Amino acid sequence: MSKDTKAKDWDNLWGEYMELLKKWTQSFQTLQKISAEVQAKYNEVSAKALNESSEKTLKEFYENWQKTMNEASLNATKQFGQNWQKITNQPGIDQMKVYGDLMNTFAETWQKMWKK
Repeated sequence: MSKDTKAKDWDNLWGEYMELLKKWTQSFQTLQKISAEVQAKYNEVSAKALNESSEKTLKEFYENWQKTMNEASLNATKQFGQNWQKITNQPGIDQMKVYGDLMNTFAETWQKMWKK
């Protein structure tokens, strides 16, 4: 294999890696943005609830909120693992597939842990 071919192979591999890294960064930034939006809305709802609700209503709200957040967290973790696996199914990314499998296992374990 010539030096030019090796350099081209390296450039292609590096380009694929950088594209995947960009996709991962975008997914992570989206997760951060949505997390901030959820927190802001939670603060807004909590303030309104504290000012306008009875003790019984507050208790029900917090129980429902906790249940919903647990479910959302599980779904987000599972979705991240699935998206990661899709990204890593591209040619030449065998090492990344191992990480995707690890993320799926983590999501499944997390889900089992919170179902109890």
